[in-house]
Amino acid sequence: MYRRSAILASLVAFLWMSVACSSAPTGESAQSLSSNLGGAKQVIVPAGTVVTVRLGNAVGSELSANGDKFRATVASPIEVDGTVLVPAGVEAAGRVVEAVAQGRFKGAAVLRLVLTSITINGNAQEVKTSSVNRYLKGKGKRTATLIGGGAGAGALIGGLAGGGKGALIGAAAGAGAGTAGAAYTGNKEIVLPAESTLSFKLTTSLTVNM
Repeated sequence: MYRRSAILASLVAFLWMSVACSSAPTGESAQSLSSNLGGAKQVIVPAGTVVTVRLGNAVGSELSANGDKFRATVASPIEVDGTVLVPAGVEAAGRVVEAVAQGRFKGAAVLRLVLTSITINGNAQEVKTSSVNRYLKGKGKRTATLIGGGAGAGALIGGLAGGGKGALIGAAAGAGAGTAGAAYTGNKEIVLPAESTLSFKLTTSLTVNM
């Protein structure tokens, strides 16, 4: 009887120790748990999200060169499920992909821009976007065309009235990427002045640490 009691007691002790060991976190798992509890929450801004910015400096078909960088600020907050991840007013930057003055390419002026970074939580974070394209036809056809995302579908902004250095202010109101808030087209060149608004579309997702 005594022997059976001793064996039973030993078995209970062994089971208790096994449960205690399995429930206690190892150093690695404890560290992982602490990191998950204390680390920043990550939210994904999906590809296809439209990012609207306001130019900080002028860019143009003759004014700019391929590879030139431009400054900008986010004009509209970037939200996911009603939560603002990137507020309006934060800094952004972009690059001139193509700038062709009229006469260099079949008499037409071309301007193509992409966004390259957005400042999030104080850090410039790289982004990849569709391009905003501007095209000005050659002599006798002073018309500016806006093409969103390089898809080839353009929205006609309008022609210039009168001679000399006419200006077209105000752009087609378009949904999605490719809209511009202002455009000046002289006799030969395209110029997007500072404070113009441009809308780009993310081509890859963006991770934001909350």
